[in-house]
Parts: sequence; structure tokens; C-alpha cells
Amino acid sequence: MKLAYLVNTYPRASHTFIRREIQALERIAIPVHRFAMRSDRAALIDAGDIAEDFRTEHVLEMGAFRLLSTALLWLVTHPAATLVALASAFACGARGAGGPSGTGGRLRHLIYLVEAAYIARRCHDLGIGHLHAHFGTNSATVALLAHALGGPRYSFTVHGPEEFDAPHALSLRQKIEGAAFVVAISSFGRSQLCRWVAPAHWDKIKVVHCGIEPDRFPQPMPLPPGGPHLVAVGRLAPQKGFGILIEAMALAAPALPDLHLTLVGDGELQGQIKGMTDKFGLGPRITLTGWQDEEGVRRALDAAQALILPSFAEGLPMVLMEAMANGRPVIATAIAGVPELVNRDCGWVVPAGDAMALATAIHALAQMPADRLAEMGRAARQTVFDRHDIDQLASALARHFHEAQG
Repeated sequence: MKLAYLVNTYPRASHTFIRREIQALERIAIPVHRFAMRSDRAALIDAGDIAEDFRTEHVLEMGAFRLLSTALLWLVTHPAATLVALASAFACGARGAGGPSGTGGRLRHLIYLVEAAYIARRCHDLGIGHLHAHFGTNSATVALLAHALGGPRYSFTVHGPEEFDAPHALSLRQKIEGAAFVVAISSFGRSQLCRWVAPAHWDKIKVVHCGIEPDRFPQPMPLPPGGPHLVAVGRLAPQKGFGILIEAMALAAPALPDLHLTLVGDGELQGQIKGMTDKFGLGPRITLTGWQDEEGVRRALDAAQALILPSFAEGLPMVLMEAMANGRPVIATAIAGVPELVNRDCGWVVPAGDAMALATAIHALAQMPADRLAEMGRAARQTVFDRHDIDQLASALARHFHEAQG
């Protein structure tokens, strides 16, 4: 089986889970050709991402002449398929025109059609029989159109929450119906996809979690004393709920004089978060580190007794898995796939958007005996190893690819 992966921007620092998945497939003798529309090269720091960049065929770096000539040759030699794909592109564009920024109208979908023709031609030249896209957004659109143009069958992985926010504008039903199969990263995600297609298509929606490499998580450091010391990791963006976390810290702080939060990340709400921290007089209690590489995140986890995740919307966040693999209990909001991973043996799940609920969980953490907290960390580590070992998950994904071959 010759397989290709398609991602809009790849590699990038936030997509290391895709790299792990590809490399795990290759360890079981399934070579993967990497396609991406563009690279995030200027922002790459991790050596693994930099090496992956060299392995990836970046379509928009081919130059306009090569891209257009390759695409047009495919289009004119497949006239019937081109008409079908053109109609599909126009239909998707009509739906996308009324959607959020990024879904795109007809003009953007004509660009996707050109990209799809290039991908169809390259897959033909390379003998690729299956194309797998990550995310149900424009990469899945290109895969859908490439298939309509006579290219390989396709599948795609839906992470959320973006796809769940705009299913109509993203033509999610049409993408699922045309796919050989679709991957959801949680049962919650699968349920959201089932909403948009008839029951006849439900069997093709598979649950395959994102994974970690257990060998990269040696025996964790002991939980530090005192505190409680919390860490939160993520983009400072609206969906991450860090404003609610600052409110929760203000509610919890009066009864917990040694409470401290390390917030790792940067983003558009950095000024707002800093302003809220100052408003509540929490400057000495909250450390804003800015963006940190993988080693910096690991050090922050080592210095914390628990990860706290206050998100309003997620798929199934990798940072949650990585904290648990690092032997840290977690406090997380009951959204998307989070309750499928976190139970009371390894942490606290609280209602989203509720600062008091977060503060109550912080108090519960503070009152937990040290040996019980360490036991929760061990349970968290075992849970994530059992459910999210990337080699086991790659084997499950490989079975779906083989079954799609017929």
C-alpha cells in the first residue's frame, strides 16, 4: 500500500502529533509521502520538525508555473472528472461563502481545485493509492476534489473544535460521504460527525486517538511539596478559557497563601491575561513564561503538582496527555473528549466556564494528602499509556487503511 498524508501547513510546532503518527506508521513498514500546501519553516525550532520539513513536498513552493502546468495537464486530460470536480468545488464554495473566515467562497475553492489537480497528478505519478488528510478543513477539501478528479480514495482525521463550529460551511457531510473512512480522535468527536450524515455512513467513522511515545516519558520527577503549584499550557486564545482560570485563581487565593500558577504560552490575549492578573492583584502568584519548547514545557510540568486546563473548546488536547504521562494529576473542564480520558482516579473534571468550580477543584487538590496525590499521578500516567500509545494507535489506523483498499 502506498500512502500519502496531506496537511495544510506542515510541519509546525503544534502538529508534532501528526509527525509521531506518520513515523509510527513507517515503523510498521507503511511508507508515507508527505504533502503540505505550505511550511511553517521560519517558526520551526525542534530538530525533528526541521528534519520533517525536508521530507515534505510543499505544493505552493513548486512555483506558479509548475503548479499550474501540472494541474492544467491533469484537468484537460480528465474532462469528465473535471466537470464533476468543478461542480463540487462550486457547491462547496457556495456553502463556505456564508461561513466563518477561512472556510472560503467559490474563488478560494477554485484554488483548491488547482491544488487538488496537482495532488491527483503527483499521486498518480508516485503510485499512491490512498490519501489521508489531517483536519476536516481545506486539506480535506483538496482530498475530496482530488478524488473527484480521478485521484486516489481518501480519508481524513477530524480533531475539532473548528470543524464542529462550521460543519455546513466546511461541507462536512459531503466530505464524510465521499471518504473511504473518517477518523475522530474521541467518541465525542465521532458523535459530532454522526450528526451530519445518515446512519448508513456511521460505520465509516472510526475512533483513533492521537498518541504519545511512552519512551519519551521516563520515570517522572516526584511531585513538589507546598503550594499548590499549578501549570497551564496553551495558546492565549479565546477557546482556551484562561480568563476564567485567572478568575478562579482570584477566588482560590485568599485561603491558599502559597498557591501559584505557571502559565506557558503566548497569543492574541496576552495583554488581556496580564491585565486580569494585575486587576486581581495576582502578579506574585502567576508566572507568565511565554512560549516554551518541549523541554521548557517539561520543566514547567516537573515543577507543578497538577496541570489545569480551563478550556471552553478542544478536541482532545495533547498537553493533557503529556501532563498525565509525566505523572501529573489534572484539573480539566468537561468538554469534548476530556471526560473520556480523565476520571477521579487521576484528576478532577469540572463544568466549563465556571470559575467557582475550578476554584473548588484547586481547593480539593490543596487538601489532598501528598501520597494520594502521587497515587493519582501514577494512575494518570498508566491511563494515558494504556489508551494513547502511538504504536498501538498506528496499528489500528493501518488496519483501516488496509480495509479501505478492499
